[in-house]
Amino acid sequence: MAYRPKDIQERILHRLKIAQGHLKKVLKMVEEGKYCIDVIHQSKAVQRALVEADALTLENHLKTCASDAIKSGRQEEAIKELMNVLRNGRR
Repeated sequence: MAYRPKDIQERILHRLKIAQGHLKKVLKMVEEGKYCIDVIHQSKAVQRALVEADALTLENHLKTCASDAIKSGRQEEAIKELMNVLRNGRR
């Protein structure tokens, strides 16, 4: 039976560990001079795992921090923060 993470933090950590495993593989492949296209395929797997981790983290942020900010009347602050992250990857 496959591993099924329970809560959001576990799911985020699981995705990050997957990315870490793929990245280790990429490093080893480069060190060993493996075929470039194979390295790129493995690198893409790292990127996909990180995108998924980001999506899960954003989902968690929306359900917790952003939701709390909106409930307490700080919706403009919450929206501005999210838009800045989406635009340039920064706070």
